Amino acid sequence: MLKIGVLGCGGRMGQALLSQITAASDTTISGGTEPAGSDWIDRDLGDITGLGPVGLAVTSDAAALFQGSDAIVDFTAPSASQSHAALAASTATPLVIGTTGLSPADQGALEQAATQVAIVQAANMSLGVNLLVSLARRAAAALDDLYDVEISDIHHRHKVDAPSGTALALGQAVAEGRRVDHDAMAVRDRDGITGERTTGQIGYGVFRAGNVVGEHSVIFAADDERIELTHKAGSRDIFARGALTAARWLQGRQPGLYGMEDVLGLGA
Repeated sequence: MLKIGVLGCGGRMGQALLSQITAASDTTISGGTEPAGSDWIDRDLGDITGLGPVGLAVTSDAAALFQGSDAIVDFTAPSASQSHAALAASTATPLVIGTTGLSPADQGALEQAATQVAIVQAANMSLGVNLLVSLARRAAAALDDLYDVEISDIHHRHKVDAPSGTALALGQAVAEGRRVDHDAMAVRDRDGITGERTTGQIGYGVFRAGNVVGEHSVIFAADDERIELTHKAGSRDIFARGALTAARWLQGRQPGLYGMEDVLGLGA
């Protein structure tokens, strides 16, 4: 049984992960953490999922969780990512990280840790979303810049970062397909008299409303035709299942920073 620990186990993704780990025949929960002061501290992990006691209490001791796990899954916050990456490296515990909104310093810490331990990082763990990223890259490579590109990002009202990590991953894939610098071509906000659209721009439209789990579209629009690639998530379970797939795949891997396209064999 693969022992998987969950950082941020009381959050929406943490709860989905605990349920999926419990349901799978080849995985078991090694523990879960929440920040000190959380109402979940010292409660049984089973209380979070509603599946009954599992005999493990929620703690704030991330170091102990890393030491007692075969893999760790992290959907927490950028402010915690540096310490989690360092713990992964010091304990040689493979890490799956789905946290988005990382700063350059956070990302640098992750890349440094990946020189010592295997890490899968993805803005979105869903198989369908990662297929969408691959298709967006290929479409961008096949279509010239007469096709305007717009990326739509719809999430629930509680999401704190915008555009989403998934939307940015899609934009980066488009830029890679076109062999251009993403940051130079990205337009992340429009307001007032903006003037005409510049050829080659990668535009973003962000919506936050209701309880939408996540919907993303990449639109390629030329005169008289439009191609739309869309993924709609109906449950966080798809992200949790993908994270478990990544945790399994990491076992025995050499140190390095991998993506879900590596896990799923989709290639670049």
